[in-house]
Amino acid sequence: MMLNCAQMREIFRDKLAAEEFTIDKTGCKTIEIIGASFLADEEAIFGTPSKEYIDAEIKWYESMSTNVNDIPYPNGVPGAWKHAANEHGETNSNYGYLIFSDTYHYQYENVLEELKSNPDGRRATMVYNRPSIWVDYNDQGKNDFICTNAVSYYVRDNQLHAVVQMRSNDVVFGYKNDRAWSQYVLDKLVADIADENLTAGQIIWQVQNLHVYERHFEMVK
Repeated sequence: MMLNCAQMREIFRDKLAAEEFTIDKTGCKTIEIIGASFLADEEAIFGTPSKEYIDAEIKWYESMSTNVNDIPYPNGVPGAWKHAANEHGETNSNYGYLIFSDTYHYQYENVLEELKSNPDGRRATMVYNRPSIWVDYNDQGKNDFICTNAVSYYVRDNQLHAVVQMRSNDVVFGYKNDRAWSQYVLDKLVADIADENLTAGQIIWQVQNLHVYERHFEMVK
């Protein structure tokens, strides 16, 4: 049986109680799960999603701008995006640019057509990461090694399911914003397929390294 978000919370609480920490090069403690796989049945594991920020981030993704200064968030550019971008604000991880643009071969459109023509198939995958990320991640001062590897889609029993495969995911901030984007794309595909019998199904979350930073340990407690 697949784990769910409530069970993932308990795993992190158990790890915190047992002081099962990984310490990075800065001395910061993290609680991590390597090879996590669970049903993303809740919008957040710890914390509360900010609809205002999520809406702003999705608008930025839709714009396909690669500059974080274009995120239309009234409270300013979040620190995590500033850290990822170079001094000009340029970054790699505008997810809309990665799946909608011609630069990356119109991946959304390719998946949409695949799902329409071969709904029981296994090719409907949008690839977010790329081999060139090894030189792109720090190009001109960036610090942005794309966190999502790929998302695959499957039509089964009149439902469209998504399997999100991530390289790295911060449980507190990353999960809830990334899940919101995944739900947005899933719903958009269902609408664009335009089959009245098709509904949005489950989102399955697979992460190579799922973690909580020390500054958020109180939330875990």
